[in-house]
Amino acid sequence: MNHSHPLDHLLSLLKELQALPQETPWAEFKHNAIKPEDLGEYISALANAAALQGKPYAYLVWGIEDKTHQAIGTNFKPTQAMHKQQELESWLLQKLEPKIDFCFHEFNSPDQIAVVILEIQAANHTPVRFDGTEFIRIGSYKKPLGKHPEKERALWRVFDRKPYEYQFAIESIPEDKVLELLDYPSYFELMKQPLPEGRRGILDSLELDRLIEKNSLGLWNITNLGAILFARDLTPFRQLSRKAVRLILYDGNNRYQTIREIEGRKGYAVGFEGLIDYLSALLPSNEEIGKAFRRQTTMYPDLAIRELVANAIIHQDFNISGTGPMIEIFSDRMEITNPGIPLVDVDRFLDSPPRSRNEGLASLMRRANICEERGSGIDKVVAQTEIYQLPAPIFETYQDHTRAVLFAHRDFKDMDSEERIRAAYLHSILRYLNRQPMNNTSLRERFGIETKNSAMVSRIIKLAIEAGRIKPYDENAGTKSMRYVPWWA
Repeated sequence: MNHSHPLDHLLSLLKELQALPQETPWAEFKHNAIKPEDLGEYISALANAAALQGKPYAYLVWGIEDKTHQAIGTNFKPTQAMHKQQELESWLLQKLEPKIDFCFHEFNSPDQIAVVILEIQAANHTPVRFDGTEFIRIGSYKKPLGKHPEKERALWRVFDRKPYEYQFAIESIPEDKVLELLDYPSYFELMKQPLPEGRRGILDSLELDRLIEKNSLGLWNITNLGAILFARDLTPFRQLSRKAVRLILYDGNNRYQTIREIEGRKGYAVGFEGLIDYLSALLPSNEEIGKAFRRQTTMYPDLAIRELVANAIIHQDFNISGTGPMIEIFSDRMEITNPGIPLVDVDRFLDSPPRSRNEGLASLMRRANICEERGSGIDKVVAQTEIYQLPAPIFETYQDHTRAVLFAHRDFKDMDSEERIRAAYLHSILRYLNRQPMNNTSLRERFGIETKNSAMVSRIIKLAIEAGRIKPYDENAGTKSMRYVPWWA
């Protein structure tokens, strides 16, 4: 399974692993190649240990000395390794049950010493077996899980924990209270289903989508998923009321003076269209932008706003309490923030397959046509800013939060070199995803620069290469036919 990480990511991962005190249950260090059977048992033991420790991944590292964690190099080359006339990786995969994600990374440490990191996904709903046996780490030893029933019980307790979406926001209420708290007509409208005749049909549909659950007393529990998406008002749901979307309009380009602050009260799905309409009404409009629009148009593309707000809702970390998605409008930009660090590197938002913390939430938002069917929609956001000829958006993380920034129109001459380089990098990704590497002409059109000024664009390309953001597609092409791709391509 190959998910190649950029080298700087692997080097920082190596540094973190070397800094661990001694072997932990979810990390193991080896010098050289070990027997394939041993390796399979380690994968099972580490995947199960990572689940017990609440870690998303476990690691097996070759080329690092066990006691000192110094890099000593290794002769293990997983990509070339064979076992029983098969590639090692596919042999291991056949013997593992259930099939988990694991990936070998071969690279050199900063002082050019060969190391290999095997990244192993934690077990997530049942213990991982190798060749029919489940293993676990006891101290730094791997042992059959069946011989340690207390660890086995603890592991199943971890698997039994419900995802946040399916935990209960309110418990043991009668059915009329459920229908009072949830905006069920909106649910059927968004799902494009006719409203069932009687109460029974309504409750059955809501239960099918795990918005509500009947308990042993014959009463109803509303799940976090049901409340956060379809509450008529979030206030009665104590822990969720702080998760409502906040909208703040400032006077000027800083946070000193607030003109207006609104806290959403409705569930995300029920309130989404109203929120976007309200937001559009607050935004000033641009008289004329780029060559694409010769009429009054909004300051930011509607599609970009929708995607970024939906993304902030879907990808937030609900375990960070007391804070939810926030939209801030300044005179020169708009910032959309959500609690939680993203599961993919911000530098790779455009091209990475989306990984969502809240799959149930994401799936219902997609079915309600609130956000993109697949993909993060970030590529559409960037494409829209190009059509509108706006400065390139910024995606960044700070203090356990993720933030996207859209900028108001600014003429090319008013952009600083950092903004120009960022625009070139994002443009190169969009072109790369469409299998058309960027060239001088495409970037010139991106900035709305006339042909006679193409030397200005050549300077931006040079700066972006020096900054390590893009690279030539083919070093040996002539100057006129030079094309460029993102640094990681």
